Amino acid sequence: MPEPTVRAGLAADYFQTYSVVGLLAVIGVLFVAVAFGAGRLLRPVVPTPEKLLTYECGVDPVGEGWAHTQVRYYVYAFLYVIFAVDSIFLFPWATVFAAPGYGAATLVEMFIFLGFLAVGLLYAYKKGVLTWT
Repeated sequence: MPEPTVRAGLAADYFQTYSVVGLLAVIGVLFVAVAFGAGRLLRPVVPTPEKLLTYECGVDPVGEGWAHTQVRYYVYAFLYVIFAVDSIFLFPWATVFAAPGYGAATLVEMFIFLGFLAVGLLYAYKKGVLTWT
């Protein structure tokens, strides 16, 4: 069992490293707060009806604010995000696959992973999600 002085020294080192992280977080929060406060104090405040009007890309609004958006756009975006995130998992796999002793196990795991992706893509195809009409 380590001596109490050694244990106290380890605890002090442990808390010192976290105090640096805490101090950096406090400095970051203060920096953002000062920047927002300075912006609030220095900007001109002259509200006019034109400034308070909602606009989209410089075009004045016409009609209601509610617009119908088709769900298929969200489905395509969701599928893109899924496959983009899943492709990110392929890069660490490629680096581990090259390491000695990991070849067969990582190859089997990645083919299982790609199989799940293929089943998901096949399911989306069978449900007609991938057809643009």
